Amino acid sequence: MSDYFNETHEQVRQTARKFIETHVRPYIDDWEEAGEFPREIYQLAGDAGLLGIGFPEALGGIAEGDIFMKVAVSEELMRSTSGGFVASIGSLDIGLPPVAKWAKQEIREQIVPPVLRGEKIAALAVTEPGGGSDVANLKTRAVKDGDHYIVNGSKTFITSGIRADHYTVAVRTGGEGHAGISLLLIDRDTPGFSTGKKLKKMGWWASDTAELFFEDCRVPADRLIGAENAGFIAIMSNFLAERLSLSVMAYMTAQLAYEAALDYTKQRQAFGRNIAGFQVTRHKLVDMATQIDIAREYTYRCAALMQTGKNPIKQVAMAKNFSVDVSEKVTREAVQLFGGMGYMRESVVERLYRDAKLLSIGGGTTEIMKELIAKQIRL
Repeated sequence: MSDYFNETHEQVRQTARKFIETHVRPYIDDWEEAGEFPREIYQLAGDAGLLGIGFPEALGGIAEGDIFMKVAVSEELMRSTSGGFVASIGSLDIGLPPVAKWAKQEIREQIVPPVLRGEKIAALAVTEPGGGSDVANLKTRAVKDGDHYIVNGSKTFITSGIRADHYTVAVRTGGEGHAGISLLLIDRDTPGFSTGKKLKKMGWWASDTAELFFEDCRVPADRLIGAENAGFIAIMSNFLAERLSLSVMAYMTAQLAYEAALDYTKQRQAFGRNIAGFQVTRHKLVDMATQIDIAREYTYRCAALMQTGKNPIKQVAMAKNFSVDVSEKVTREAVQLFGGMGYMRESVVERLYRDAKLLSIGGGTTEIMKELIAKQIRL
């Protein structure tokens, strides 16, 4: 029903849908239990052209600046029913943009194309133990030593943390606060770099999430991304697209839960009829459908603003918070409509319910979003 998507978008959507139906859905339950998916899935996604959307053509990307092509593909990737899968396959979308925009030309040409082909994996490393959303006070230190930086510190909750090949790492090169932060591109085979064990999570099981450690890690100075002490601006510019993506994940998590509940209530018999025949069930489903549509359409509006070059910080924060709230409410109601089966691991709504919770934390917590909104409306 939306008029935001054109014929090309729909063609790419069909490609993404076929990719998920063929290479992901038949295996996703096993991957969730295993806590990871095969690395070759990245190359299959790269071969299908799904990883390069939004990146410069000169670096192997397609449709740079086409927000709605990215939205269309993101919606279809969520049909995997696994937020963890989507987060890991998409870790390049938060790790790679600073490299593509601000790294030295020779570094861009060396790093970006293999990642877009799915041959290499990129990750973003900002969050630190005890740091959470307080990015401006990160502690990982990088000290200039000739033509290298010596990095010491640690990161946590890093998506694709175990098996990424390249990490875009936020480090402190200057004084306290946001003005002393830089970004360095650090390869996994850099001396002094190591990863901890894979972290076990409440949801997003198929996502590889890890701690990173830097002990006198020697990083070539040409791996500085952008200017020294200008990393905070790059991190913040990354957040807008990430938060829009999380809004898409949120309303699609809700959409999948709604669809599963709709199908189940039409089949489940109780007291001599389908439970969809009860008014209380019908009204629950109506409320779910209404909330999802509103979340989706407002997110589309934010995408449209971004498409025209605007910087809708307030609107995207609102979209994320609203979509996440809808996701939590709808998945909860879906589990309730499934009854005992909704509490079973074999039910997709059980997974969606767990996965939904992280969306109010990742990319900036609900509380941080409210603070951003308050500043925008001058409270």
